[in-house]
Order: sequence, then structure tokens, then C-alpha cells
Amino acid sequence: MSEKPKLAMYWAASCGGCEISVLNIGDKILTVDEIFDLVFFPCIADFKHHDLEAYPDAYIDVCLFNGAIRTSENEDMAKLLRRKSKVLVAYGSCAYEGSIPALSNLTTKEATFNTVYFENLSIDNPDQISPQVETEVPEGLLTLPSFYNTVKSLDQVVDVDYYLPGCPPEPEQIWAVLEVVANALINDGPLPPAGSIIGAGTVAVCEECNLEKNVKSITHFYRPYEIQPEPGLCLLEQGLICVGPATRAGCGALCPQVGMGCRGCYGPLDGVEDQGAKMLSAIASVVGVGDSTQEEHELEAKINAVMDTIADPSGTFYRFSMAHSLLRRVRANGNGKKEVS
Repeated sequence: MSEKPKLAMYWAASCGGCEISVLNIGDKILTVDEIFDLVFFPCIADFKHHDLEAYPDAYIDVCLFNGAIRTSENEDMAKLLRRKSKVLVAYGSCAYEGSIPALSNLTTKEATFNTVYFENLSIDNPDQISPQVETEVPEGLLTLPSFYNTVKSLDQVVDVDYYLPGCPPEPEQIWAVLEVVANALINDGPLPPAGSIIGAGTVAVCEECNLEKNVKSITHFYRPYEIQPEPGLCLLEQGLICVGPATRAGCGALCPQVGMGCRGCYGPLDGVEDQGAKMLSAIASVVGVGDSTQEEHELEAKINAVMDTIADPSGTFYRFSMAHSLLRRVRANGNGKKEVS
């Protein structure tokens, strides 16, 4: 090739960990520099919006887009980068499935603003001022992006070529994506089928977790601070929520190895439409209370008592997958109450 392939990375609604994770590939970052020209990466260099606009369409060979779509600016940048990029990768859990930003879909824009700007104990806002899309000042008109009521994943606003899950992705997955794309661009190598999840596994996290697994019969769920887990034993069997049964492998089961249950950041397995529902089904199958001699209402009461020990079920089972779930978000009904939509 006469020129290096062009690489871009952009940060939408996310914590910024994905930007830093690129450095986790170690000295391979030097290989990235050898192979690619960095043409848009505002987090680390002074690239401007007008620089991106000035590029011809499809000028960027591969763009790693991290973050969910929370505002009009996020959506505008997603559409612009889609137009300017040959290959667009949903990089990390927020771009892939909405992730933690999408948990705000459990409430409304108005409720979010109330909490942040009016009802927050650390805020001094006696005039009840909130951000406005347009504000007139003596120097002219100031504008801010529109804050959306619903957080979306990247593929809910533009076409995505590949997905790289993780919060953040692990170094070997990051390198796998860059290596595959670079080989295709430089050596005319094959690209995976459009829509592929690159660098991750096809089995559940439990399959790559080396903790001992026995028959599960759970009568109480604990939060991580409430018990000290027994080393070497499956966390779910000890009553600690672990979303490993409903989560795609590829991370090396890093969290369970240090006594913290899987939180589900690698997304659902192939063929699973709703990761949270899949995990709820797994939980239901291991609740160990009552027996066949008891009345149905007695069993129901005992099961409910066990399930009530799960703190924040929505935030637990949909921590990373709310935007892609069957729930998507709640809506406010005519009485001002929230309903699942």
C-alpha cells in the first residue's frame, strides 16, 4: 500500500475507560503506530470536528467508536464517523449494548435532571437553573446538545460492522480487532462477516471459569460486602450473584477469579435476545426452597422471600444490556408513574 491505513477512535457516552484500554496492549501500541496513521482521536490529540468533516467519505479505514448514544451530539458524531469510515467497530460495552449509561432508561430525562440539578444535596442551585439547548448571551447564541430521554446503543442509530465487547475490552481482544483489520487492509486478508463479535468466545463465562461447580441450591443471595467467599468454589453456589451463565466468554473469567461475580459486560451468548431474562431464568432454576408437598401459595411465598434478597434486580441483570433488552426503557403513564416499555 502507498499509504498507511487510517485509524480513528471516538468517545461518546461512557466513562472513558475504553480510551485508556488501548494502551493495555503494551508494546503492540508501537506496532499500531507503524501500521496506522491516526487521523481522529480527540482524547489524546487536538483533533477538531471540522478536521473530521473535511475528510472525504470513507477516508478512515477503521474507527473504534466507544460509548452509548445519550445526546444529539453523540448521534451526530456516530453518523458522521459512519460516513467517514470504511469499518466502524462498536468498541466496548457502552457502544455494544448501551451498558451503564442505559440504566438511566429505568427513569426519565426529567427525573434525571431533577436528581442532578435540583435534588442533589451537593448542588447549590437556588434559582433552579438547568441546562438549556439554546441560551442568549450578549456575545450571541450559545448551544448545547439535546439530552435524549432514551439511551441507545451504537447500532440503534447507525450500521455497525463489528462488535468488541468488554468494560473495557481485554488487550487480546483489542489486538485481535486491529490485527484482523490491518491484515485485511494491507495484505488483502479476509474480514469476518459483517456484524461479527470479534475476539470474544462463543460459550458462557462459566465454561472458562476454573472455580469448582457443584449442584446449586440457593436459599439466600448476598451482596459482595456481606460475606467472604470460599476460595475455589463457584460464587453463585455461595449466594453471590454471578452473571457468568448468561454472558459470553472471552475475558478469562477475571472477575470470578478474585471473588467478584461476573457482571455481564461481554454481552449475551449467540441466539439470546435478552441477557437479563436469560440470567433470571438461570437464577429461577437454582432457588432451593420448599418441596412438592407444599401448597402453591406457600412455595410462592418462599421463592419470593429468596428473590427479595437480590438487591436492584434491574441494575444487576441489565447492567450492560438495557438498550438491547426487551425492556428498552420505562415510560411515564398518564398518572406520572413509570411503566416498563
